[in-house]
Amino acid sequence: MKGDLFSSEHMVGPATAPGMTVENAKTIRYAVNGEMHARQGAMIAYRGNLQFERKGQGVGGMLKRAMTGEGLPLMAVRGQGEAWFAHEAQNCFIVEVEPGDEFTVNGRNVLCFDASLSYRIATVKGAGIAGGGLFNSVFTGQGRLGLVCEGSPLVLPVTPEYPVHVDTDAVVGWTAGLRTSLHRSQSLGSMLRGGSGEAVQLMLEGQGYVVVRPSEVTPQQS
Repeated sequence: MKGDLFSSEHMVGPATAPGMTVENAKTIRYAVNGEMHARQGAMIAYRGNLQFERKGQGVGGMLKRAMTGEGLPLMAVRGQGEAWFAHEAQNCFIVEVEPGDEFTVNGRNVLCFDASLSYRIATVKGAGIAGGGLFNSVFTGQGRLGLVCEGSPLVLPVTPEYPVHVDTDAVVGWTAGLRTSLHRSQSLGSMLRGGSGEAVQLMLEGQGYVVVRPSEVTPQQS
């Protein structure tokens, strides 16, 4: 068989490393030897002896689902083999979480992660329901976290001298050490006259980084 489709650009070769790697801009490959976790329905192909199991329900399971953002369900992948994950052809990125790190991320951007990572529910202080959801995911421990983003994200440094304001519908996540609060950038009079469309932002202060996607989320993408 010949043609550009069968060129080395698209041909999948053997795994070169265990665990999570970027296969291409839109796909993450995971060489599984034990267990990992992924967004439910994100698997697009696999080979080997793998089992896919929906994460448990009950009160604990429901809290875990709520934690990962807007009711995002998760699945456990167990066994030995390789699996490929993607979501709506969005761009894929890997975050290395090391001991002492903490990364807060919107659940809509979670694709997959190592089972060695711990995660918990956290209220986005100051954002409330206006912040794209009352809860975000906070990942700690040691391991890799696979994220998706519509377009190429911006990573903005935050310093004590220069806080950063982000649209609540565009924020992907931020590193430890940042404080959040709700900020209004227009007067009540301007809002009553129709406003600018940019009335409220999430303000981040401290020392760290915030990740922003180059578009605002729509109701269909939440």
